[in-house]
Amino acid sequence: MTTLVTTPSEPRAPGAGRLYLRRFARNRAALLGVALFALLVLFSVLGGLLTPFAYTDADFTALTQPPSPTHYFGTNQGGNDVYAEAVHGLQRSLVIAVSVSVLTIVLAAVIGAGAAYLGGRVEKLTLAVIHFLLVVPSFLILALVSHRLAGDWRVLILVLTVFGWMTTARVVWSLSTSLRERDYVLAAEFMGVRPWHIVLRHIIPNLGSLLVVNLTLGVVATVLSETALSFLGFGVQTPDVSLGTMLADGSGSITSAPWLFVFPAGLVVLLTVSMTLVGDGLRDALDPTSVSAASGGAR
Repeated sequence: MTTLVTTPSEPRAPGAGRLYLRRFARNRAALLGVALFALLVLFSVLGGLLTPFAYTDADFTALTQPPSPTHYFGTNQGGNDVYAEAVHGLQRSLVIAVSVSVLTIVLAAVIGAGAAYLGGRVEKLTLAVIHFLLVVPSFLILALVSHRLAGDWRVLILVLTVFGWMTTARVVWSLSTSLRERDYVLAAEFMGVRPWHIVLRHIIPNLGSLLVVNLTLGVVATVLSETALSFLGFGVQTPDVSLGTMLADGSGSITSAPWLFVFPAGLVVLLTVSMTLVGDGLRDALDPTSVSAASGGAR
């Protein structure tokens, strides 16, 4: 997962959210990313209403047919409607990507900040586990586990989460070691506030910019990971469909039936570009030292 490092800040003023929103709204590229992502979400949710075919339906009278008024994106070798598969595949990939990104950020924040604040043996043990998992060949383990469990997308979410939180947690720990010495943390300790309450209410919220941006960029990383695993046959398995399985099915017929590859590839590109633009916009809006923030967000 891509990890952005930012400098932790003091507790924000009540009007900070509006300032960040204004900075973000002045970033045209970021707004374009939001619009693209919103359209993709709408397509995944409502796109199925525009076709009478389900992604599991097979039209044996139209095998490997190019796009037509009946089959908008054409059909594959089994007669399945590629448009219906694209709608379902995008929906499945979005569910996996967003779920994994949220879960990994939550794990990274709690474990990294908790280890930094508690210190001592807890910190040493946590860092030892993180460093061990970082050197483990996670891709091979992901492939083995998901293949053994028949490519269930819920299992894929679990294994991607288990092996995706360490890098961000390491960065969170590093920044939290400075936050634990801030005056507001020391004041909370003096008042007898419980350790985990301090972690959840005083340390993690002041890493908000880091977590929000990495949450966004984590969606991109997860989409690419899921696509790669499914493309290699270790991710989502038939009869279910994801963008990765569609790319795998279409890769062997790029010259004879290019629509089988072009449409899912286009969705992957649009999803990746949209979330990258949003992530860059959030980074610029939340980082007061960025060029766009200093210039009022102009592009």
